Amino acid sequence: MANSNNNDQNNRNEYFEDRAGTDEARFHVVPHEEEGWAVKEEGNDDPVYTAGSKSDAVEEAKQRAEKSGTMAYVHSEHGQIEEQHNYKDE
Repeated sequence: MANSNNNDQNNRNEYFEDRAGTDEARFHVVPHEEEGWAVKEEGNDDPVYTAGSKSDAVEEAKQRAEKSGTMAYVHSEHGQIEEQHNYKDE
């Protein structure tokens, strides 16, 4: 069972790495130890934006996602996705 979990994690990491720096990279609002909240682009460990308030980080992620024609995901303090905003051209 542990091997299956490792494979799932490896597949997920490869998926995000493949999208990093591409038009498919999505933006995530996540808790940040130093600043409060951060916007991270998939595949990158370093935040592209940090803010003291979650609402500021959400607005930034939405603007970046809209400009990129991708998606913004808003996570809770515990990591679960609370909301998503789709700006992809369909």
